Amino acid sequence: MVVQTAEQVSKAESLDRIVIAIDDAETYEALKDYGYNLVMTSKDHQSGTDRVAEVIKQINDVGVVINIQADEPFIDPALIDRLVEAHSDPSVGMSTLISTQLTAEDQNNDNIVKAILDKHNFAIDFSRHAPAKYKHLGIYGFTKDTLLKFVSLGQTENEKTRSLEQMRALDNGIKIKAVLTNKDCLSINTLEDLSHIGKEK
Repeated sequence: MVVQTAEQVSKAESLDRIVIAIDDAETYEALKDYGYNLVMTSKDHQSGTDRVAEVIKQINDVGVVINIQADEPFIDPALIDRLVEAHSDPSVGMSTLISTQLTAEDQNNDNIVKAILDKHNFAIDFSRHAPAKYKHLGIYGFTKDTLLKFVSLGQTENEKTRSLEQMRALDNGIKIKAVLTNKDCLSINTLEDLSHIGKEK
């Protein structure tokens, strides 16, 4: 799954480098022969974004950081490019992908995160079960400064109770720009989802 995600990400035209951040020696051994840049990180991070930030602190020449978790093996590379493009506006410090393809089945699935947006396409709220029009695709863009600010903040109650790291941003006044798409991407949230690996690309 990690390799398939990395293969999709490699097709994006706007990325200068790809780093796979891991915290486990067994994972390192499984991935080392695929030719990707692997960086070992602490096991103690509260979220994937905290792990990404540990890597970014070691890199000086960074403008925009795209955080793609390894449970996104079907991510469309063109959507990654659109997320990068959102940061051509210097006022955007954090961004995320939002799909219009929220089905009735998705509404009743707590593994699918729903998003509520304002009229300027900034996120107002995220929930696993509240009624909404939009489906959150869990990929984030950050400027380096916003990323480091995010990880300097403690987990909020909303982040912990909802298991949604983006609530830490909203609860602390960090605006999240929504990049809207009519496409959908299957995330691997369950064992049933895992059965799709290798079948779709």
